Amino acid sequence: MARQHARTLWYDRPRYVFMEFCVEDSTDVHVLIEDHRIVFSCKNADGVELYNEIEFYAKVNSKDSQDKRSGRSITCFVRKWKEKVAWPRLTKEDIKPVWLSVDFDNWRDWEGDEEVELAQVEHYAELLKKVSSKRPPPGMDDLDDDSDSTEATSN
Repeated sequence: MARQHARTLWYDRPRYVFMEFCVEDSTDVHVLIEDHRIVFSCKNADGVELYNEIEFYAKVNSKDSQDKRSGRSITCFVRKWKEKVAWPRLTKEDIKPVWLSVDFDNWRDWEGDEEVELAQVEHYAELLKKVSSKRPPPGMDDLDDDSDSTEATSN
């Protein structure tokens, strides 16, 4: 039987790149994470051999990377060599294999998050300053006196 590629999802974070090899009931799982590539192989429930080899977009820290197997997939947590540098793609080559997709359920644009968060904090600080500033109470001269209105209606 010929080898096939496992469907693979990936997403980017400031410190890690996450990959999920979607294989249910996998056996003979082998994951090799090197500084410039990952090699994944296993057999699925039908005994079909799956094999993926990915040359990374950038260098990774293979010693601080790991994988976790569940009944539905194998997830790899690959530590970036340069943190807080966004990867526009997972692969070194600018060619997207048909079996590789972005995991949009977990994808988040984290670039610029710090600036957005700082802007929100400054906005809330301004609001708090406006609310907590000591001003004289508003004048109540324009309010009607209830006692006058009740006398007028009872006559």
